[in-house]
Amino acid sequence: MKLLIAAALAGSACAFAPAQQGARSMALSAGIDDMAGSSMPFKAFDPLGLADLGSDSTLAWFRAAELKHARCAMLATTGYLVQGAGFHFPGMLSSSENVSFESLSAMKPLDAWSAVPEAGKQQIYVTILLAELITEAKGTHYTKGGDLPTIVFPPVDFSGVDAATLKKKQTAELNNGRLAMIAIGGMVAGSAITGHGFPYLP
Repeated sequence: MKLLIAAALAGSACAFAPAQQGARSMALSAGIDDMAGSSMPFKAFDPLGLADLGSDSTLAWFRAAELKHARCAMLATTGYLVQGAGFHFPGMLSSSENVSFESLSAMKPLDAWSAVPEAGKQQIYVTILLAELITEAKGTHYTKGGDLPTIVFPPVDFSGVDAATLKKKQTAELNNGRLAMIAIGGMVAGSAITGHGFPYLP
C-alpha cells in the first residue's frame, strides 16, 4: 500500500511539474482564448495561472477534470431541486435495512448519504469507476491529443456537428456546469447551516 501511495505521489508530482520553457508556457496562455469555455464576460479567466502550470497534456487534464465536475454538478443540482420539490423514487432503497427513498428525501444531503447502506455506497463507487474506465480507455487519451471525455450514458454522437456549432455547445455546457458547481455547493452549505432543505424554509 505504501508503495502504491508513493508511486501515485511521484506520478502526480511529474504530471504537474512546471514547464521548463517559458515560450511554451506563453503559448499555452495565448491558446486559452481559443478553447471552448473562454467566453465573455471573463474570457481566459485564469487568476491562478493554471494554464501555465505544465504542458499541453496538463492543460488537457485540467479541462477534462473541469468538464467531469461540471457534468456531475449539473446532475446534482437538478436532482437536488427535483427532490426539494417533493419528487423521489417510490419504494425502498434497502428493504433489509428499512431505508426508503421517501425517508432519504426528508434528510439533509450529507445525512441522506450517511443513511445509505454500505452496499449501496459500494454500488455507486463501482458505477463511477466503470464510467471512468470507459471514458479514459476510449481511443487516444485526451492528454495525448485525443477527444475530451464523452458522456457514457446516454451516448451522444456529435460527429456530424460543424466545428463552430460544436464549440458553442461545449462553451454552453462548461458555463452551465460552472454555475452548477457554485449552485450545488451553495445548496448543500445552505442546508447544513439552516437545517432545512432547499429553499431552506422551516
